[in-house]
Amino acid sequence: MAINLQKGQKISLSKESGGTLSKVVMGLGWDAKKTGGGLLKGMFGGGSSSSSIDLDASCVLFNEEKEVLDTVYFGQLKSRDGSIVHTGDNRTGEGDGDDEQIIVDLDKIPLAVKSLVFTVSSYTGQTFDTVENAYCRIVDNSNKNEIARYTLSAQGSHTAQIMAKLYRHGGEWKMHAIGENGTGRTIANILPQIVVHL
Repeated sequence: MAINLQKGQKISLSKESGGTLSKVVMGLGWDAKKTGGGLLKGMFGGGSSSSSIDLDASCVLFNEEKEVLDTVYFGQLKSRDGSIVHTGDNRTGEGDGDDEQIIVDLDKIPLAVKSLVFTVSSYTGQTFDTVENAYCRIVDNSNKNEIARYTLSAQGSHTAQIMAKLYRHGGEWKMHAIGENGTGRTIANILPQIVVHL
């Protein structure tokens, strides 16, 4: 059974999954808040009952010195070493289940990589006040079992959130639910805010 993480909580991925993990999926889901009409409806939704919100999931790879080694996002869907793959950009948040996924092959991540930080940002610039049902979750790719879920406290005037970190500790991978709000439409804007939480 998956753990519902609280902000700041840390868990061992292998202990929670009941064995050694080799490949995990970080899934991100969200919905646009329903609107009654008016300006937002006309600008973004046409005849729809909700506005389109393009949230983007990103993953930044850091070394021990907190230097960026690589970045995976909608503009670069695969890390240079091939260990991390973004499945593609979802520009609306419509539909059930994960809207964006980042697949992480833990066994292939170079030893120089100390931590992976996952973020979400509003590329279209709307604040998270217009988002609901937002979450990130870690899934064991081998059996599709959900290991942990972190419900994002999305409401607020921010345009980004530093969601979670996977990091090496004592020879195993752990997960830290960060849940800190940020500002910026792209991963480049958010990087200085991430380093504070490493």
